[in-house]
Amino acid sequence: MTTAMFTTDAAQHDDSTAEPVKAPRVRRANPLASTRVQSILLLITLLGSWEAAVRLFKVPKHLVPPVSDIGVALWRGLATGPLAKDGFWYHGGITLAEILLGFLIGGGIGLAIGIVVSQMPKLEALLEPYVAALQSVPKVAVAPIIVVWLGFGISSKVMIICLLTFFPVLVTSIAGFKAVDPDRIDLLRSLSATPWQVFRKAKFPSALPYIFAGLNMAAAFSVVGAVVGEFVGAQAGLGVLILQMEAQADTGGSFAVCVVLSVIGIALTALLRRVQRRVLHWMPADTSQRTVNV
Repeated sequence: MTTAMFTTDAAQHDDSTAEPVKAPRVRRANPLASTRVQSILLLITLLGSWEAAVRLFKVPKHLVPPVSDIGVALWRGLATGPLAKDGFWYHGGITLAEILLGFLIGGGIGLAIGIVVSQMPKLEALLEPYVAALQSVPKVAVAPIIVVWLGFGISSKVMIICLLTFFPVLVTSIAGFKAVDPDRIDLLRSLSATPWQVFRKAKFPSALPYIFAGLNMAAAFSVVGAVVGEFVGAQAGLGVLILQMEAQADTGGSFAVCVVLSVIGIALTALLRRVQRRVLHWMPADTSQRTVNV
């Protein structure tokens, strides 16, 4: 009895003297660990180094302008009205319209032909040498001819962009339709699926990552095509604005227009990636775990 009481008292004494259990510390997220923050810091570092190097080594402004001059030119171009012929909004709107029209038409035609060719192997073998030959033709060399044919309006620029965006979407879509797992097709055919069901359930979902890869390439090419077309011959557009500023030795203004073109390209690519995430919601981030639901 005495031993039991002693044991109980000792246990109570141990409980009273025991240290309270500390809750695990919650680590606060380091804002500098974010990739976006690191990217912004890298941009600030590069721009600061650019500004310092130009002023330190006294580089002539007509060769490489300082970042501050580019910022002033960018503000001056954006502060004008939307209809001002010397502002970025008017010329940027025309270039953006050319980019969107050429991208949609060229990408849509490339995807449509890719779908048709994927369903007809004989047609693919027939068109393959012609596609390779047309793809190898430098579009910059064809641009003056297109301007002569279609004039200095928006149609010639849209045509040039269509040529640049057509082939990436066509080639990647055909590759995507070929990349489908044959076992999925055999499974669907064993279940008496029609060719349309095989295409909708197996081929098209498997080709979507390839198609979006081609669209991302086409988005970058569309910006290049618009500027090339405006360099060759145009009445308005950011390419025309670059030529005018270069004629006036306004290198800072030319760089500012290039910044606007970069923003247009980034916005178009970001929009495509958002659409891709929404359409390919079934695809995991880890490429090793990608599957296609049938």
